[in-house]
Amino acid sequence: MEETRRLLEQDDVTIFEAAIQLGDLFIRVDVLRKSGNRLELIEVKAKSIDMSDGNPMVGTKGGVLAGWLSYLQDAAFQRHVLTQAYPGLQVTTFLMLADKTARCTVDGLHQRFRVRRRNGRAVAETRPGTGPGDIGEPILTKVPVDAYLDMIMNAPLEAPGAMGGLPLLAEQWAAAYREDRKIDPVIGKHCGDCEFRAEPGLDGARSGFHECWQERTGLSVEELSAGTVLDLWSHRGKQKLIDRGIFKLGDVPLAELNGGLVSDPLTQADRQAMQVSGAWPDGGPFYLNRARMREAMRSWTYPLQCIDFEATRAAIPFHAGDRPYGLIAFQFSVHSIQADGSVAHTSEFLDTDPGRKPHQAFLRALQGALDPRGTVFMWSPYEKTVLGEIRRELQENPSSPDDAAALVAFIERLTGLTDDGEGAMVDLCRLAEHAFFHPSAGGSSSIKKVLPAVLRESAFLRERYVRPIYGAAGGIPSRNFTNHAWWQDAGDGTPRDPYALLPPVFSDIPRELFEALELDEGSPLAEGGAAMVAFGRLQYEDVAPEERASIEAALKRYCELDTLAMVMIYEAWREWVGEQ
Repeated sequence: MEETRRLLEQDDVTIFEAAIQLGDLFIRVDVLRKSGNRLELIEVKAKSIDMSDGNPMVGTKGGVLAGWLSYLQDAAFQRHVLTQAYPGLQVTTFLMLADKTARCTVDGLHQRFRVRRRNGRAVAETRPGTGPGDIGEPILTKVPVDAYLDMIMNAPLEAPGAMGGLPLLAEQWAAAYREDRKIDPVIGKHCGDCEFRAEPGLDGARSGFHECWQERTGLSVEELSAGTVLDLWSHRGKQKLIDRGIFKLGDVPLAELNGGLVSDPLTQADRQAMQVSGAWPDGGPFYLNRARMREAMRSWTYPLQCIDFEATRAAIPFHAGDRPYGLIAFQFSVHSIQADGSVAHTSEFLDTDPGRKPHQAFLRALQGALDPRGTVFMWSPYEKTVLGEIRRELQENPSSPDDAAALVAFIERLTGLTDDGEGAMVDLCRLAEHAFFHPSAGGSSSIKKVLPAVLRESAFLRERYVRPIYGAAGGIPSRNFTNHAWWQDAGDGTPRDPYALLPPVFSDIPRELFEALELDEGSPLAEGGAAMVAFGRLQYEDVAPEERASIEAALKRYCELDTLAMVMIYEAWREWVGEQ
């Protein structure tokens, strides 16, 4: 703080991570630029914007859009502290954002910058010798936001249990911190994202979530662990339930969901009602609409082919011509199932070479890996979305390869991205949503939830995969495993999660970090955070060969398991519905 104060005595200066304190309020500004009596407060955010899209931060009713609110509230607080600390200076506030309309003009831009950790903090390093000519045209844009901040400062700030002007609330919260005074907890739907939640008794850790909810609801730890309304899958009325004093999952009125009836196909309300009641037609440990599942299976054509992609979106493009957060698809895996039930890991692709965009090789390899006669499975529409973006890239790029038209035609046949909408790809996740429910999945149809559930219930899977037949001679061919048993007892007669059997992708980044990143179910980040980080790391040319080989081997194992998971789920369903 003292260094910042001293530097601001100069007429012209640019300060990075400027530290400013006003009483009990403290800010650290990303970039603070002074010119005479003018200050530019610049906050750098990992978010993109398209300024050609009218007024992208404001909704049709004139208020700040929810997706921008937290960024602008942060900037508003920073501006408040800065203007009060330096009342004689004129402050203008900006957000520095990735420009969706910009294209990178140099290859290897990302290699000019690297983030490392020092003393527990992330520190950005610039490669020595990097100058303006090495970074090309700007891909960031400096967006003035004072008009939005005025809107925020002139309206009451709403936070759980508090409403008032931002300066007043900031002072109240700062005083509570100074006095070490606990603020009474206010519970609500926001608690679903509580970062202070821990399993009771786990390594002696305290759980802020359980403390707050026990205090406000009077429920015991056991009752909370049995399920709360926060666990109700994809339900928009959680806050209304809490406001009415309904806290336990089992107390949610069925009449407000589906009334206890079950539809065909299952609806969102049906799945929620099953969560609440723990009951479904025909009883048993899970629900399966055998007729719907059987009908779907009879429409498929062998060989059945399970595909999984890994892709990333980097803020700093890897290649000239790419936009910030543009898609890079770099890996796939394919498992095939024949009519006689035989299974094999038939193909895979991984290209992490720095400086080379893998899309054309990715497509050609995928085309060669798939039998055009067979049905292709995906889990969620992600693979279809990836192929759609690559198709658009091929159509818009003036330097597309000679076989671009053939590659586009392949994508269209596979995905149905044509006028008739017909395609070979089948979304098994959607089939699970419509016809399968297991209570241990908590209403979700994520493959990471469904796989452990079917492994637990399927005697067929247990008998088949408890033996080390995967990657064994005469067993199931594999490209990355040898003599592997996927059904391994957790010690209580239930199977261990197959993903927990794999070693971490990195030796220096704990698995818990990627679990913490799983914010949006079904998103690439949620399902493939480690792969995204791994690809980014491997785009640096100075990665040691041994480290590169180790990371690539781990990526192949994880991607192979993703498609094997689809095989296992299909095998369980097929056995349960009697389709041979």
